[in-house]
Amino acid sequence: MENMYDIHCHALQQVDDGADSLQMALDMLAYEYTEGVRTIILTPHFRKLMFETDEKAIEEQFALLCAAAAERLPDLRLYLGCEFHVNMDMIELLEQKGKRFCMADSEYVLMEFSGRDGRAYIWERLYAAVTNGFYPIIAHAERYSVLRDNLDFVEEIVHLGARLQVNADSVIGKNGREGKKFCQQLIKRRLLDFVGSDAHDLKRRPSRIAECAAYIEKKAGHDFAEQIFVNNPAEIIEQQIQ
Repeated sequence: MENMYDIHCHALQQVDDGADSLQMALDMLAYEYTEGVRTIILTPHFRKLMFETDEKAIEEQFALLCAAAAERLPDLRLYLGCEFHVNMDMIELLEQKGKRFCMADSEYVLMEFSGRDGRAYIWERLYAAVTNGFYPIIAHAERYSVLRDNLDFVEEIVHLGARLQVNADSVIGKNGREGKKFCQQLIKRRLLDFVGSDAHDLKRRPSRIAECAAYIEKKAGHDFAEQIFVNNPAEIIEQQIQ
């Protein structure tokens, strides 16, 4: 599949646990380009007391990467986003920082929870985001047992306004049976909105977007695959330019 989007990627160099150099970042982008990806939202981590990279440093690294990528991959579009680890100060931080913690200057927020977070906390934080004008996307939804074990709850939060992103390697079974089974259930029930690479490097955690897209296209058809890899993520960018 061509002209795909990757909305969850840690290729931005020297800002978190992803790419450790500009060269690695460029190589990661080039690999995704060979997979058919043409738009990437770079999502450095924000997590209090763990990943709190200075905002200016992130913007400087992003500018460096954009300039270098423009020479090597001129038709690859790059946007800056964030993988925001949810906390009780979330709304205040989102409002203070403008759209720094959002996706590509939109109102979409890629929200990461902890594995120990319970149903009530997840619901409350999603409700807070929605009622304050944000569009929550749950990052790598397959990781949370409270979602894997309760599809009724998944349907409730989708009805609330949450959207679900899973990692490409989980869809194809690289992260265990439970994660793959959950992804299959989301696909079957048409509850899945986005797939991201969550790539951190080229060896240990590489992008598997192309393999995943082929798998979903085979299992659910071309139209659904295109919705997940092209049409839905395009909505994020379109909101930015409206």
